[in-house]
Amino acid sequence: MARSSGSTGPTLAVVAREAGVSVPTASKVVNGREDVAPETRRRVTEVLDRLGYIRRPRCETPKPAPMVDLVVHSLDSAWSGAVLHGATEAAHEAGLEVVVSAAATRGRGGPSEHGWPDKLYARGSSGVLFHLTELAPVQYSWLDEHRIPFVMIDPAHDPPPGVPSVAAANWQGGMAATEHLIELGHRRIAAIGGPGRAVRDGGRVAGYRSAMAAAGVPVPSAYVRYGDVSEAGARRRMAELLDLPEPPTAVFVCSDQMVPGVYQAAGERGLRVPRDISVVGFDDLPQARWITPALTTVRQPLSEMAAAALRKLLRLMTGEVPEAIRTELSTRLMVRSSTAPPLRALL
Repeated sequence: MARSSGSTGPTLAVVAREAGVSVPTASKVVNGREDVAPETRRRVTEVLDRLGYIRRPRCETPKPAPMVDLVVHSLDSAWSGAVLHGATEAAHEAGLEVVVSAAATRGRGGPSEHGWPDKLYARGSSGVLFHLTELAPVQYSWLDEHRIPFVMIDPAHDPPPGVPSVAAANWQGGMAATEHLIELGHRRIAAIGGPGRAVRDGGRVAGYRSAMAAAGVPVPSAYVRYGDVSEAGARRRMAELLDLPEPPTAVFVCSDQMVPGVYQAAGERGLRVPRDISVVGFDDLPQARWITPALTTVRQPLSEMAAAALRKLLRLMTGEVPEAIRTELSTRLMVRSSTAPPLRALL
């Protein structure tokens, strides 16, 4: 674009000279390129307006669909598969393209400080969905500074005030899981959660406590255990529970990922699930149906959560204010074969 559409209009060289910049820099401003300093852009724009430079309409191929990023902790987890399905389905309906990547993590679930933000900016993404435990303060600051809209999906820790998120109704799920065990006749019900500072697991344990309180069943402090979200960690916590003078007859486990460790610890004591001890999980991962016995668990709607997050992100991208900063979707108890009434000998 060397001159205006009118034959008597100023050339781009004249605009560059008046603004004190090079012709390539003036061209970048005219063509809406991002790699121009704000002060330089302002100066060139003032000259364009003053000289009456008319931008020539472009005859180009249609622009590609707007692009959003989906950043997950890992590409090979069951959680990520469900999130990817929900996000891409919703993006297709909205005419968006999705770029999926795994974050290089620093041990607490957030992307590393170097490299990732620059790649996001270079791609020209219109927004970001994060399915991560949390972001580091430097990432929140970077996103705010660059005015990139984003939404958190199922964060384990509360994001800063004003950060939009979509999560499951964790308290509701924990309560439903515990009420199911109480209805079966259990009173010695324990809970195993993930890291103690995880608000997500804290909500699930809070639901467990609410159900126990509503039924008038006391909760010994030793009946609530926390650890890392792993089979090995759950095996240790379950072994501690079974070593108690009055071990539980049922246990609510705050993640399906920990359940194999719980089953293993019970088997090492010669206990059978659910004959000797009932187990309820949370998530409804595919392994919940494959494990033996099939796991009674709380289904959190990960695909639906991702779709809701994409729709919330789309509103942010168009300048709308979302109706709610935090959205919670209902959970549902899936009753299978890992729960049964307690043996009378254990009551």
